[in-house]
Amino acid sequence: MKRIYFTILLTLAVTFFLTSCGQDEDGITLTLMGKKSDLEKSYMTNIFEHYEKSTGNKLDIISYEDKDYETEASEKFEKGEAPDIFLHFHNSDLGRFNIPDNFYYLNNEDWVSDLTDNARAYCRDNEGHLLGLPFWENSVSGCYYNKTILDSLGLKPATTQAEFNVLCQVLSDTGYTPICWPADGCSWMIQFGLDPVFADNPSLLKKLNNKEITFADIPAVKAMTQWIADAANKGWFGSDYLKDGWDDISPALSSGKAVMTFIWDTWFYTDFEKGEKYSLDDFALMPIFMNTADKGTYEGGNLNMMMVNKNSGQLKAALEFLSFCAQKENYNIAFDGISTVNCFKGQTTNIQSKMVTDASASIRKNERVSTAASRIAGYSADDMASAFVSMFQKETDVAGCIRLMDNYRIKEAGKWETNAPSQ
Repeated sequence: MKRIYFTILLTLAVTFFLTSCGQDEDGITLTLMGKKSDLEKSYMTNIFEHYEKSTGNKLDIISYEDKDYETEASEKFEKGEAPDIFLHFHNSDLGRFNIPDNFYYLNNEDWVSDLTDNARAYCRDNEGHLLGLPFWENSVSGCYYNKTILDSLGLKPATTQAEFNVLCQVLSDTGYTPICWPADGCSWMIQFGLDPVFADNPSLLKKLNNKEITFADIPAVKAMTQWIADAANKGWFGSDYLKDGWDDISPALSSGKAVMTFIWDTWFYTDFEKGEKYSLDDFALMPIFMNTADKGTYEGGNLNMMMVNKNSGQLKAALEFLSFCAQKENYNIAFDGISTVNCFKGQTTNIQSKMVTDASASIRKNERVSTAASRIAGYSADDMASAFVSMFQKETDVAGCIRLMDNYRIKEAGKWETNAPSQ
């Protein structure tokens, strides 16, 4: 009887232990936290379902509305309720989460060698630690232009800043809006101009983050800000750019009202709507010119990373989940038919944009890994856009715009200074 009683107690104890560690009779249950809209992407739901079906393990998906994600997630971490796997882009908001204390560095995982150079570079901090698995659509940001309109006018895409300035002026004189610049709520454009300033000069980035200098001390930042101010004043953004937002980009391009915009290739496959005049086939790609790189620049993809909680009771299982996602036979199922540049060298089922492949030689020469948004301490795209809107609305001048950029950046960095990624 004692032996039976002991066996029952032992069984109950083992069951309790496995359950408390996230494991039940059906296998392991891992918690995974992300933004609601991110988790609903088809390639994400594909990999989640494939993992559960293939392994018998479960994923407990914790999602928050996009606008609430940073706040809700940081509160969970503060309460000691961090998930096993955490999804995040490599931007300034990541500083909320105390990277060295909370996350496992993935430098030595077997799948690292299968990452493309740009994808791997995006996910590294400034000390070279790999922070996450880049499991996301990988886009190329550049100046997408209506080649049909340029051809009809006998114009060619620009290869230098001077050529781009002439192109914009000719288009303006001809009655076109050269650049669709959606200033109402869109904020990504400024980082494209800043990327070459800091990607090409890491020591400058280090000085900025160490508070040895400010934006105001960097001539290239002034040159960019002045160029954007001049472009607006010359009408290169059109007359309604302060009212134009996300939903206005597609109509402006498909109608031919605007000839160019600074955006990424996947947008054309997810948000661009064919108009009466122009469709996807009418567009091509050249570098972005904002007076910070004479030959122009492209920005590599901003990637959502799967990060692993180093304090998880299921650290081994969480790492195995990332390894599962990083296997060729699995990510090719997830990204089948998705328009994206490769994050993995073995990707074969995704679609490569013709605009990108046609511009591949130029991209190889002039692409930078996303640097401003991911490496500048305190950088907030919304804050930067707000500073420029103040200038557009004549509330301040070029120097005042740069002061606002500095003030916003320094204030934001100060909020998370003790938790910021090592620089």
